[in-house]
Amino acid sequence: MDVRIESSWKDVLKEEFTKPYFIQLVQDIKRSYQHGAVYPAAKDIFRAFELSSFTNTKVIILGQDPYHGIGQADGLAFSVARGIAFPPSLQNIFLELKTDLGIPIPTSGSLEGWAQQGVLLLNATLTVEASKPGSHQKKGWEIFTDAVIQTIASRKEHLVFMLWGSYAQKKNAFIDPKKHLILQAAHPSPLAAHRGFFGHKPFTKANTYLMDTGQQPITW
Repeated sequence: MDVRIESSWKDVLKEEFTKPYFIQLVQDIKRSYQHGAVYPAAKDIFRAFELSSFTNTKVIILGQDPYHGIGQADGLAFSVARGIAFPPSLQNIFLELKTDLGIPIPTSGSLEGWAQQGVLLLNATLTVEASKPGSHQKKGWEIFTDAVIQTIASRKEHLVFMLWGSYAQKKNAFIDPKKHLILQAAHPSPLAAHRGFFGHKPFTKANTYLMDTGQQPITW
C-alpha cells in the first residue's frame, strides 16, 4: 500500500504498510472521513512523521488521542494549531517548561518548532471523531504506533522517551533503558499533573542527555 509518509519512515516501516491490519485500518479511516467530522485533517494524519524524520528523530513524546474539538488537532501530539486556545494538558506542559527552563509561556500552542528539531510528537491513535474521545481506538492505530516505537527503539541509540501517564509508560516494554533515556512522569492533564508531572524537569534532563551523547539539544 502506498502511504504518503516521509521517505526515511517509509523505508523502515514499509513492511508494516503491507500487513492486513493496516490495509483494513486505512479502509476504515477513509470511510470515517467520508461520513462525518474526523480530526486531524486527512492531510495531517502523518504530520508528526513529516516534520520529524526517522533519521532526525531524537526525542519521542507519546500522547494517546488527537484533540477532538473543532480546529484543535494538527497532527502532533499535545500540539494545537496557531490561534487555538491551549487545552489543559498543553497549558501544564508549558507551565513545567517555564519552571524547568525559565521559558515564558508561548503565545502559540503549536509545537511544530519542536518537531522540526527531531521531537516525534506521536499519538497512539492518529485519528478521532469529533467530540468522541477514544472513538478510533482499537481499530489498528495502536498496532501501527507500537511498531513505530519498537522500530525506532531497536534501530537507533541515545533517544529520549518521555512517557507521561500510565498509558505511555506501558511502552517501556519496547525500549531498552541501556540504549535510551526513559523519562517517566504523571500525565500533564489537570487530573494528574500534581502527582508527579510538575517538577520532574524533563526538558533539562533531555537536553543534558542529548549533549552527553554528542547530540544537539532541543531549543524548547
